[in-house]
Amino acid sequence: MADTTQHALGDRAAFQLANVTKTPPQYGAITPRWLVRLLDWKPLEAGTLRVNRVVGDEDVDIACGTKDEKTLPDGYLQYDEKPREYTLCSISTVLNVHTRVSDVYSNPFDQIREQLRLTIENVKEKQESELINNTDYGLLNNVASSQRVKTRKGAPTPDDLDELLAKVWKEPSFFLAHPRAIAAFGRECTLRGVPPPTVTLFGTPFLTWRGVPIFPTEKLHIDGQAKGKSHGGKTNILLLRVGEKKQGVIGLFQPGLPGEQTPGLSVRFMGISTKAIASYLISLYCSVAVLTEDAIGALEDVEVGTYHDSK
Repeated sequence: MADTTQHALGDRAAFQLANVTKTPPQYGAITPRWLVRLLDWKPLEAGTLRVNRVVGDEDVDIACGTKDEKTLPDGYLQYDEKPREYTLCSISTVLNVHTRVSDVYSNPFDQIREQLRLTIENVKEKQESELINNTDYGLLNNVASSQRVKTRKGAPTPDDLDELLAKVWKEPSFFLAHPRAIAAFGRECTLRGVPPPTVTLFGTPFLTWRGVPIFPTEKLHIDGQAKGKSHGGKTNILLLRVGEKKQGVIGLFQPGLPGEQTPGLSVRFMGISTKAIASYLISLYCSVAVLTEDAIGALEDVEVGTYHDSK
């Protein structure tokens, strides 16, 4: 008997004529970028910020409670003669789209709009990475030696985070750590019977320590990588005080750009080539400044691969 199943309409054939529900492109590399959200951003009209600091920690002599006619103490505070200057950094790329593709294949989703959206997400991911890791202005490279502490035993313990809080004790805003470092801290807290409380911010729950929230980011690398090669590896945990009024850490951006989409980010059409390629320039200008040394601290040599057996 002949096999008749091959003559029946099957799923694969029917699918060619079926209408399907489509989604916009889903991009797994997008992260919440908490650091960018939480920084206090300051516009730089001239593109450069000079941070003037007082030299040393000596106080001005002040008289208190005198009842006679003694000479009042005098003096002044010395400024740093070579203050640090922060210049905006450019993060740029060019998006190329063939006009035939945008003309023919833009239903139901506009090809240029979706490509721009994904490219802008890439640029913003790079922005957060540079804010943390840039060799010039990145936060990791601008922590003073006096503000750095090392873990006692490798894994991040409550004692280690307390040491970090002792460094940034003036109105600390938040911790910043790799998700695996946060998990490692949670295991150490569980081992000691002091599970850290959680707080809901922006509709998302976060672990806290001493009331200070711990925000996750993969931009604090493990052994130089976002995810790390194995279960182990070392990373850093940062503690920041943010805001210009608090003499903390602030973000810097260029205002009033042509084609500005968001603060500091612009999209400009560059034209169409003789090969019918439409080009768009995406540029983002940003930097970050540490106004005073005690606005940021770093916990170093944080081991993320320590586990404990339940008793």
